[in-house]
Order: sequence, then structure tokens, then C-alpha cells
Amino acid sequence: MKQSRPNPGFGLGLRKEHYESVLRDRPAVDWFEVLTENYLVPGGKPLYYLERVRERYPLAMHGVSLSIGGCDPLDYRYLRELRQLAVRIEPLWISDHLCWTGVNGRNLHDLMPLPYTAEALAHVVERVAAVQDFLGRQILLENVSSYVTYRDSDMPEWDFLTAVAEQADCRILLDINNIYVNGFNHGFDPRRYIDAIPAGRVWQFHVAGHQDHGTHIIDTHDAPVIPAVWDLYAYAWAKLGPVAAMIERDDHIPPLAELMSELAFMRERVEMRVAAEGAGS
Repeated sequence: MKQSRPNPGFGLGLRKEHYESVLRDRPAVDWFEVLTENYLVPGGKPLYYLERVRERYPLAMHGVSLSIGGCDPLDYRYLRELRQLAVRIEPLWISDHLCWTGVNGRNLHDLMPLPYTAEALAHVVERVAAVQDFLGRQILLENVSSYVTYRDSDMPEWDFLTAVAEQADCRILLDINNIYVNGFNHGFDPRRYIDAIPAGRVWQFHVAGHQDHGTHIIDTHDAPVIPAVWDLYAYAWAKLGPVAAMIERDDHIPPLAELMSELAFMRERVEMRVAAEGAGS
């Protein structure tokens, strides 16, 4: 089930507002990430566009409904649909979030953080193993933004994420913006978080915008990436090696050309880092 880490380059989230522009203009995007739940349908326009885009670009699947940390039984109907879609589009990988999303069959439509305890760790590891066995592949789990902490937590977030990846033998989707948000909200150094993550487990980066409310930051994906997050991305890239990266934008979605400019800036940050490292060697 293991495979070497692919690096398809720099990507964007595929949004319906850009379907026609993507197909017409063939923008210089290396790959697209798709929101899995939008395409778990038997037909219709979403799948029509998805398959046309797949003819031109590699795709990765990113979900929000796995609830890998939840206490409800795993939803095997959802997993069957997930597996069928993967067979259909042959994604680069499948990812979801290290969180829980509901209880007693009720979906909260939010990504709720977990307590960082040995009990929660064992619970998540067991569920990841079951999911990976069912799908026949390793999955990526993403660190989520959070606005509360648990008194029972007995390890920092980065140790919990690392332990899940190592014990469950899964991969990590490292969201740089979420690290920045949580560092501000909970008072830790984001670089310490990145320093603790095992490079070989990280297969993808997310960067995104957020809303700063002074006393706290909310991860909103509705604005351009700020300079401090770009700096943290460059630091993560240098620490963790060449990793596929993409920009998330889920609200206040601008024209594709504006996102392409931001994507070009992401490429430039990496090129600048490579040049700096070359000059210093």
C-alpha cells in the first residue's frame, strides 16, 4: 500500500465558479484539489465537469465527512461512494481532516478538534487502519484550525498528529494557515509545530487566508494569504522538503486570474528559497 511521495507541483481548489475558465483557458495549474462530497452523485453537471477537468489535470480528493475522530461507527456507505469516485478519477491521493464532525448520526457541518490524549490517539489509529484497509490505500489527514482546547489533553497538537501518522501509517496534509491560526489562538510558536513534524509523512501543504479579529483568528478561506503565512510556508518547505502545495479559497471567490497571480507568488517563494539555499551552500 505504500508508495513514494509524489510532488505534482502547485495547485488550486477546483470551484464551480471556475469550471468554464479552466476548460477554456487551460491555466498553468499543475493539479486541482476537489471537494469530495460535491461529486458523490450518480451523474449531472458536477461529474460532467469533473471528468472533463480530469482529462486535462491531475486531481486530488479532499473530504470533510470522514469524522475519523468521531464516536459514531464509520459510515461505510460513504466509504463505498468514496472508493467508487476514486476508481472513476484515479486521484493523486485522498485526504480528510483529523477531527470529528458529528454525534449520534447528526452532522454538525464543522471540523471539531480532538482532545490530545492517549485514549483519543488509540481510537483514531484504529479507525484510520479500518478506512485504509477498506479503501486499499493510505490516506492523508489534515490538521484543523481550533478555537478551544481540552483540559484533558496531555500532549501538544503536533505530537498527536505525528503519533497518528506514525502509528496508523498514514500521511499528513499540513495546513500552514491552520498552524498559524492555532499558534495565535493558543499561544505557541508555529515554527515549533513544523519542526516537530516528520518530513517523510507530509505529502501536501495547504495555504489560505483568514480573518484576524484581534483577540483571535478564524480560518475562513475567504481572503488572500497574508505575508506571515507565506513566510511560514517558505519555512515549512525548507524544513520538510519539496511537497505538493495548493491555495484554498472557499468564499468570496475571485476571478481565476486573481488566484493564478497568488499561485505564481507561491511558486516565486519556493524559487527564492531554493536560490537562497543554493547561494549559501
